[in-house]
Amino acid sequence: MARYRKNEARAWAREHMTGCDCVIIPSYTSDLRGMNERGVRHDVRRCIELGFEGALIVSEVALTLDEYRSVTEWAADEAKGRLRIVHHASFNTLEENIEAVRLTEAAGADYVLLSYPANFYPTTSQEVYDYTKAFCDGTKLGVMLFQVPLWNFGRLHPSDLEPALLRRLLQDVPNIIAIKAEGGMPLKGGLTDAYRLFRDQVIISCPIEADVIPLMSVMEFQYSGTSNTHFYGNSVPRMFQLAREKKFDEAMEIYWRIQPARAANGLANGGTPFTGFLNRMVWNYQGWLQGMNGGPLRQPTNKINDRQMAMLRRGLAEAKLDPTRDPNTAYFVGRNPMPKPVAQAHRAAE
Repeated sequence: MARYRKNEARAWAREHMTGCDCVIIPSYTSDLRGMNERGVRHDVRRCIELGFEGALIVSEVALTLDEYRSVTEWAADEAKGRLRIVHHASFNTLEENIEAVRLTEAAGADYVLLSYPANFYPTTSQEVYDYTKAFCDGTKLGVMLFQVPLWNFGRLHPSDLEPALLRRLLQDVPNIIAIKAEGGMPLKGGLTDAYRLFRDQVIISCPIEADVIPLMSVMEFQYSGTSNTHFYGNSVPRMFQLAREKKFDEAMEIYWRIQPARAANGLANGGTPFTGFLNRMVWNYQGWLQGMNGGPLRQPTNKINDRQMAMLRRGLAEAKLDPTRDPNTAYFVGRNPMPKPVAQAHRAAE
């Protein structure tokens, strides 16, 4: 259940939504027929070890609503308040997204990152407003809006979620707590405009560490998320905290040291806002390089090849970020393999 009442969501976020959120790719059993509780719990512990304060439980990896509820429940139980658990509202329809978030409200999610379905093709900003308000009305949790080119809303307004639309939503929907501001990427206009217009109402998040750290010398950010920043080990939480403490020389020393890893990340995930997809296999492998579970993903999934894996390893090594020495074959097994779902094993024993 939510830790706050719906009309208290913004105040709760202002007090508790701090630091950096990474992502957790749900882990599967070795036969891909069920979810891997040991792997999920391992990843929660690893995120905490790396200094993250929250993690998005990624839903775009071919799992059912009930499986997603189980993963969220395990994550929340393992975190015990030490890591905020973020629901990923990225299912197929508005109705399915409302059903999913109500399941994870009960399972222990803290707030929501709102995506839009692949088949949602609005022709007016009013349709975007109607979808967004209907979703927010359907949950007790705080909701972070996601202003980004991925939704193809740039044909409605170049900023992807236009300021007039955001203003209406913030006025009419009390449980909107934040804006993940990447409108008009790679331009920074969407971020700076959201910050200029709305920072006194809700939290403004810049999830791209390459941007937010230098911008913190001239802008105030209390939170950054969600993204694959676990690839850099504990570097992003450290940089972010140093920047919040106005220790910019120390923050930028880390920033420049990890540039080889940043460059590798950009190449391995090339074209993300323009091609319309995120390669979750790459993100899963990136986490595995830094001690997270890894392991197989269900079809359909993007793939990762040896060239990408070598590039990512080399980038971490050059940045002195100590990638695992385990061979790549171990990634496809995972650090905590479970041969088959527990329920299936019980049935076999009977």
